[in-house]
Amino acid sequence: MHNLKIDGDRLWNSILETAAFGGTPDGGVRRLTLSGEDRAVRDWFRHKAETLGCRVSVDAVGNMFAVRPGSDAEALPIAIGSHLDTQPTGGKFDGILGVLAGLEILQTLQDAGYQTRRPLMVVNWTNEEGARFSPAMLGSGVYAGVFDRTYAESRVDAEGITFADAIEAIDYRGETPIGEPRFAAMFELHIEQGPVLEREAFDIGAVTGVQAMRWYDLTVIGRESHAGSTPMDMRQDALADAANLILTTQDIARRHGGMATTGQIGITSPSRNVIPGKVTMSLDLRHENDDTLQAMEQDVRAAMQRQCGERAVLTGIWDSPAVHFDAGCLAAIRDGAAAAGASHRDIVSGAGHDSVYISRVASTAMIFVPCKDGLSHNPAESATREQCTLGAQTLLNAVLAYGEQQ
Repeated sequence: MHNLKIDGDRLWNSILETAAFGGTPDGGVRRLTLSGEDRAVRDWFRHKAETLGCRVSVDAVGNMFAVRPGSDAEALPIAIGSHLDTQPTGGKFDGILGVLAGLEILQTLQDAGYQTRRPLMVVNWTNEEGARFSPAMLGSGVYAGVFDRTYAESRVDAEGITFADAIEAIDYRGETPIGEPRFAAMFELHIEQGPVLEREAFDIGAVTGVQAMRWYDLTVIGRESHAGSTPMDMRQDALADAANLILTTQDIARRHGGMATTGQIGITSPSRNVIPGKVTMSLDLRHENDDTLQAMEQDVRAAMQRQCGERAVLTGIWDSPAVHFDAGCLAAIRDGAAAAGASHRDIVSGAGHDSVYISRVASTAMIFVPCKDGLSHNPAESATREQCTLGAQTLLNAVLAYGEQQ
């Protein structure tokens, strides 16, 4: 293995510097995709990459590709990718760690005067979070052919602004054709967003795949009536029905060893003294096994029928099957962790990532580092300088080893 070392202080300073783009008073980051804050961090990324000798291109949905030439001009690059956007209550590490580690790897190679045979590429994928424009992983999905450009551009945020208008507003619609530039493999570094590595005292997780997940919109119809004059046994309270369904979905998830989450809920025309007549809410179901996830959905639909009859409607809006990452990439990650002196274990990701869709078109795998208390999508999201450095070192080792073997 090459004796190339990541500069942990430099990487940490990059994390702190980029946290200012959309930084919030509580120490978090609010950098919604295609916002002014997103434009600012994109400009920063472009400038850094170009100073490292990269050619930066942008495709029609804003995916950014920074390519450092290799000695073999005909060889496909190895990509290092993640995302720069955050949740509305995001932190400093989710997504951007994988991009900054890629830039740090390029800087490390430049300082050492080292040229790889294959080109190296650092990628920023647009709208990974899905916080502003649903669904999540939209940019990588368009690149991989899961979504078409027209679909992406038609997405609308909570203010009624389309993806197409938002990307024009920040001037990040590029001319690179969708699906280009091509690459041979992609490695993504990320905080775990869960407690397993911290709890079991492992430095690195070699991510073998991502669990299956489905998103739904759930609507419950009741009947508006007066809160003071309608007897309890004569009510059709949509919110009470929705609350019961939320608890039922969680019981179903526990029974199957999966997960169920309602993260959004709203009452149509709410009033303090009116029994809710219509409630809309989200439902997120997840499991490692596709067949078990299907069984969970069937149980949810049966419970809805029992509790609400035709007054409840479940509409699927996103379906991501279980993903199994490339064996060759995983072997390089395990070897890279060992070479870095890091303890490591295999792990399945509970969250979706851009690697889910990229794995359909290129060899792909992920690296996890621990995060404090398993907390993410929160201003208190935290990883240490040492954890980030060790993750980036594992990533560097894995990319170099994989490039030489292919």
